[in-house]
Amino acid sequence: MTEVHEAARPLLELKPRYDFFIGIDSDGCAFDTMEIKHKECFCPNIIKHWGLQPVSKYAREAAEFVNLYSKWRGTNRWPALVMVLDLLRERPEVIARHVEIPQVPRIREFIASPFPKSNDGLRAYMAEHPDPELDRALAWSLAVNATIADMVHGIPPFPYVRESLEALFDKADMIVVSQTPNEALEREWKEHGIDRYVRVIAGQEMGTKSEHIRLAAQGKYAPHHMLMIGDAPGDLKAARDNNALFFPINPGHEEESWQRFYEEGLHKFLAEEYAGEYEAQLIAEFDKLLPEVPPWKR
Repeated sequence: MTEVHEAARPLLELKPRYDFFIGIDSDGCAFDTMEIKHKECFCPNIIKHWGLQPVSKYAREAAEFVNLYSKWRGTNRWPALVMVLDLLRERPEVIARHVEIPQVPRIREFIASPFPKSNDGLRAYMAEHPDPELDRALAWSLAVNATIADMVHGIPPFPYVRESLEALFDKADMIVVSQTPNEALEREWKEHGIDRYVRVIAGQEMGTKSEHIRLAAQGKYAPHHMLMIGDAPGDLKAARDNNALFFPINPGHEEESWQRFYEEGLHKFLAEEYAGEYEAQLIAEFDKLLPEVPPWKR
């Protein structure tokens, strides 16, 4: 394990107490924080730090599509930023305004590198590849975190989250699997007293969601005893990368999803009746909610 991945050691050292393992995403899944974080924290800082003031309306539309209303919902902030800028660059209304949208070649190189896609990972990468673009990138990312720390608090978990955690506490080893910075995750889970139900809180510093599940669960639990709960296609991918099952929290229908999990899904999972038709039906419903093509192209 490299020094950069040292933060992930708690996952690797997780020893099973139960036969079942559950990974739970945080933003937009356990907590109704996706909208406020992206609309009030990410969007203003993207516009401010990347010089998008002349096309702020379109920048906001692109950022909200990528991060909230598309199959890229929940993706790491760095690839999401690149996608937002790429969507803007090809939009006719933006081209007509002759605004130069940053190409961010250095950020693309950082994303392609093996360094964790976190602020600490970026700092370590910058030590080897110093560049003004990366200084700007880090300033943007730190500003986002500062705005989130200032703005996002007092938001409780969705109804039926706490009830589900309590029901599973003595039946499954549970961890948080997220691309949010650890500091914010720990603050949010502790603020509402639900951190005590999970064995590890894993954020972006500990690697990708797929890596979280692999380090914590692979070889320790039977595949049909492993479940990921999430609200984004990246959560489904993380589950599939590890042959785990997936329970979707449907964007826009989060309360109903958690009630369904509490009243039905968790019982099917523990009874080994989850895989197959039941899971396939849930995923089919989930797939329909998140488009690939932005509304201005349809």
